[in-house]
Amino acid sequence: MNLFKGRNKDRELYGERLPSGQKLTEGWPVLHYGSIPKIETADWKLEIGGLVEEPVTLSWEQLQALPKFTAENDIHCVTTWSKFDNTWDGVAVSEVMKHVTLKPEATAVMLHAYGGYTTNLLLDDFLRPENLIATHHNGEALTREHGWPARLVVPHLYFWKSCKWLRGLQFMDKNQPGFWEMYGYHLRGDPFKEERYS
Repeated sequence: MNLFKGRNKDRELYGERLPSGQKLTEGWPVLHYGSIPKIETADWKLEIGGLVEEPVTLSWEQLQALPKFTAENDIHCVTTWSKFDNTWDGVAVSEVMKHVTLKPEATAVMLHAYGGYTTNLLLDDFLRPENLIATHHNGEALTREHGWPARLVVPHLYFWKSCKWLRGLQFMDKNQPGFWEMYGYHLRGDPFKEERYS
């Protein structure tokens, strides 16, 4: 029995756009560790620290005052679903980083979520121009189960790297494992290289 028969068929239909081992979905599965945190925008903060010259904290109002950014992309989950043609609205990572001065030794970042979840990114992966802190998906505010009020979107990596309920950025001098990475998930997670597990 070929468990990947449907995925192979989708690969034939969509070619290189669909990473190997993935199957296209029209829905948006809800997957995360732990319960959904209850966060109000009045209490939301993004704390930026670690290897920075000065720690920075952005309130919801300060984030909303930054220039808006829209990105369109495909997303790929390590559990083998992919969703094409997503439109995200929010603030580009590059815009947030205009307010941060990194120390020269910074090479990676740990993302912290409300609820305690963490995941890591190499600095080069984090700083790509298409990445954003999203508040809306396909014209609608994010639902709580998909990361409201704000989540990171890093479309070129498996979607567990796109941290829901983002609350902190901790810059580091080496790439260290976050929550799922400590349990055997790949440190980087490139879907086109099938970097699912270490």
